[in-house]
Amino acid sequence: MVKTMKVAFLYDFDKTLSPKDMQEYGFIEAIGFDDAGRFWSLVDQTAKEEKMDRIMAYLYEMVRQAKLHDVALTREFLADFGKNVVLYPGVETWFSSINAYASFLDIELEHYIVSSGLKEIIEKTPIANEFNAIYACEFLYGEDKVAVWPKLSINYTNKMQFIFRVNKGILDIFNDVDLNSFTPEKDRPVPLTRMVYFGDGLTDVPSMKLVKTNGGHSISVYTKKTKEASIELAKHERVDFIAPADYSDDGELMAIAKNILSHLFEADKLENKKWKEETGND
Repeated sequence: MVKTMKVAFLYDFDKTLSPKDMQEYGFIEAIGFDDAGRFWSLVDQTAKEEKMDRIMAYLYEMVRQAKLHDVALTREFLADFGKNVVLYPGVETWFSSINAYASFLDIELEHYIVSSGLKEIIEKTPIANEFNAIYACEFLYGEDKVAVWPKLSINYTNKMQFIFRVNKGILDIFNDVDLNSFTPEKDRPVPLTRMVYFGDGLTDVPSMKLVKTNGGHSISVYTKKTKEASIELAKHERVDFIAPADYSDDGELMAIAKNILSHLFEADKLENKKWKEETGND
């Protein structure tokens, strides 16, 4: 009996599903900055002076600035900003539409977030329940429920770890023994060839390239301001497709995603036919 084919769509969040960094939907103002650019400049300065990873620098500055402005950086405080996050057109209906198409093809479609943003905020956006797992930066909280340390930091290179977690079906963060143990390709629930990575720019390049060079597909979404950057990614063969950041049913992005699913369905059908002919099974 032929198993239902499983396909995974993996998404960056900021500027891929949403126009701005999620901290810019209220958090930055809440810790005393009247301009988001000032906060990110401070992050860049800290990263440069302390020779820090930029993601660790922004997490550090969130904690430091909250303390300086007498703000209790609790999980609940951060989660409250999730309701303010604006999504690109069509994102809220994207999942039901593309899932329906996948189901029509008898494909089991899974969705994952792999983001350098904050899990606490993403979990309170209206699309949070669409994902099989949300991998994003997260804080550890003390007895007073205030953030004391980054529990998880995801930058542009270690995003690739989570691609392999999906590939092997090792979704628990703490389990790196099984993640790094050898798993035959045939036993991996989602081959890289059946992954699609959605990103927006240079910080997604390692992940997009990894998926693309292993037979999967990568898509760079763009706005008017970022179109040239996406064109450059395509020109240098770092992505397979580029499309406007419009997830509507009649948008170019939906058409590309459906074509990829159709391609995977037909390729799988041919492979099954080949297997039956070689083994003599019906």
